[in-house]
Amino acid sequence: MCELILEWLQAGQLRRETIRHPQLSKSPGTVRLGRNPEECDIVLSDPTVSGLHVEIFFNHSSQIFCLRNLRHTNPPVVDDKQIVAAEVPLRQGSIIALGQLELKVVAVTFGKPNQGIPRTILLPPQPSQAANQPAPGTVSYGLECPKCHRVSPYEQLEWGCQWCGTSLAAAASVLMSPNSN
Repeated sequence: MCELILEWLQAGQLRRETIRHPQLSKSPGTVRLGRNPEECDIVLSDPTVSGLHVEIFFNHSSQIFCLRNLRHTNPPVVDDKQIVAAEVPLRQGSIIALGQLELKVVAVTFGKPNQGIPRTILLPPQPSQAANQPAPGTVSYGLECPKCHRVSPYEQLEWGCQWCGTSLAAAASVLMSPNSN
């Protein structure tokens, strides 16, 4: 069995999830990450993460875990490279930025069913100084209403769209220019 372990800070708490191959999931062959619990296997509460943001899967041909972007309006960044339409390999130590949330690949284990002990690579957990802090600069995020497509600030997440009242739980997280608040 092959495993990839992710760690991140969520609401001030260190979270850890293990992705296995094979693993039962809502989308067979992949593990999906995002805010929407109906579509995602790993639910992230940060409002800058899209409802359905990325999926992680095991690539049989190269025998590695990969990440695939599912949001063109809010692309992930892996190891300081924006991933728009491609798949990217994940390694021990990889940093995945989904919106303003950072996840770290802290361990990758490769093993085959009829072998002895699998090979494991581990990193000790380290507190992230800026895991949930916005990067200084000009990028801001908003929630695009699934019904009227207007962009609301993240403070509206619990209240719904300020124009039509639709729930923003499954809203797309979108990048906004610095002056479009």
